[in-house]
Amino acid sequence: MSRLPARWLLPALPLGFLALVLVAPVWRLLAEGFGAGGLAAGEPLRWLDVWQDGYLRWRVLWSFAQAAITCVLAFALGLPLAWVLARLEFTGRQLVLRLLMLPFVVPTLVAALGVLALWGPRGWLGGPLAGAGIELEGTPWLLIYGNLFFNLCLVVRAGVDALEQVSAQRVAAARTLGATPWRAFWRVEWPAIAPWLASALCLVFLYCFSGFGLALILGGQRYATVEVEIYTLVAHELELGQAGVLAVWMLGLTGAVALIYAWLEKRLAAPGRVLPIARQRPQGWAQWVAVGGALTLLFVVCAAPLLAILGRGLQAVWVGRGAGVLWEADTRAALWNTLRFTALALVIATALGLTHALAVRALDEASRARGASEARGVLALGWRAASYLPFVVSPVTVAFGLLLLYPDWTASLALLLAAYALLAYPFVAKSLTAALDSLPASYAQAAATLGARPWRVFWRVTLPLVGPALRRGMAFAAATALGEFAVTLFLSRPEWTTLTTLIYQRLGRPGAANLDAALVLACLLMLLALLAFTGIEGPGKDDNRRHA
Repeated sequence: MSRLPARWLLPALPLGFLALVLVAPVWRLLAEGFGAGGLAAGEPLRWLDVWQDGYLRWRVLWSFAQAAITCVLAFALGLPLAWVLARLEFTGRQLVLRLLMLPFVVPTLVAALGVLALWGPRGWLGGPLAGAGIELEGTPWLLIYGNLFFNLCLVVRAGVDALEQVSAQRVAAARTLGATPWRAFWRVEWPAIAPWLASALCLVFLYCFSGFGLALILGGQRYATVEVEIYTLVAHELELGQAGVLAVWMLGLTGAVALIYAWLEKRLAAPGRVLPIARQRPQGWAQWVAVGGALTLLFVVCAAPLLAILGRGLQAVWVGRGAGVLWEADTRAALWNTLRFTALALVIATALGLTHALAVRALDEASRARGASEARGVLALGWRAASYLPFVVSPVTVAFGLLLLYPDWTASLALLLAAYALLAYPFVAKSLTAALDSLPASYAQAAATLGARPWRVFWRVTLPLVGPALRRGMAFAAATALGEFAVTLFLSRPEWTTLTTLIYQRLGRPGAANLDAALVLACLLMLLALLAFTGIEGPGKDDNRRHA
């Protein structure tokens, strides 16, 4: 893969795809927003009507506020949890780490129903609270809790990975010089883990700020976010101009957060390879209380909604009000659509992610070659960052832009699959890029020295070594496609109903029977997501670290 033509041909597929499915629709959306705002007609002040309209201003400010509140809570809860998992060795720790990312791969509608099954008016905890006069419905609590359910795991995993990169020698030196454990943490450990946590919190903010499914189900009329408002303006009120203005503001705000993320990544250098601090068995009642508290908190935030929806689904089947939905023709058609759309999107996403990661490696090699210009280094860095673009632009914005740019293709399967693949392929690209970065160049060089052609080196040497990372990225991509909701609402046809849209349709109908049917369908969708989740990390890795 070291020849110059290959370096420039590899980015062609993902670059063309991003240009057609992301950049061009966003550009069309910008044109719609600026045109609706009056800029084209020489009336720039009309574009500021979003901030002059109290209703729209509240939507934007609340979207910011709920994302910021989630970040604060995720940091306050996630850092102590990460410390317990990184520093203490106890029975079941490895299982907890493996299950920690489970909420992240659960579809948003399943998570929303899990929150309602736990805290809703008829929920396990919400029902007794409602009987006591404490109403959670119509409050921001449900949405904030749903955001925490999804995103706390990101902060905890980032914190665990970061704490395992802290130098044991530096901490020991600080303690030898008289520093207390608390002072050693803030003066030695905190500077090392800050870049990891800052990156995780930026992602949490972006996920919450541009979230759609949770806000649609849990936000209600008062606490819905801008993404829900854009969908309402397009699908129900046909106010494309106003929706375009809101989408442009959302793009600008998410882009600003993305720039802050990039600045943090550059400003805060990650630590190199170090001898990590050995984990210890809990000593004394305080550390055992910390372990118990950490496990209880993880159960309440991350596991309880899943158990609640499973219990409510089994209850619906037991009483006979929900089992029948599994055998209906609409369910069979939705299941078939979900599986085939996911499979086709996964094939496209894998091809895009693979070529993107290989292009990053090839461009990095070119930038490090003797006599390489600085422009090649900038190009390599820019192409590496391009895989984050689908994370910056929300699914609602993507779908709205595609709707405006390709009106004749709105009801086409090709456009729907392209949107699915756009949202899924960054997981494959980032996972493979990280694996290729850690792969020694000497392996491929040795094979090439023995006469192997570049493609043979790839198939016989590189691919087997990065196989686990590829499988992990594909599993995340499959889980993303399985639970995709916003794009399907915008671009799907009635005969292309998926499990997510069928659940949403059931929730929109009155009666306990429809709610029970939605819960049963959510259990089915959660089962499919769990099957995809089993391929994320594969068998547990041996931990050869010597415990103190």
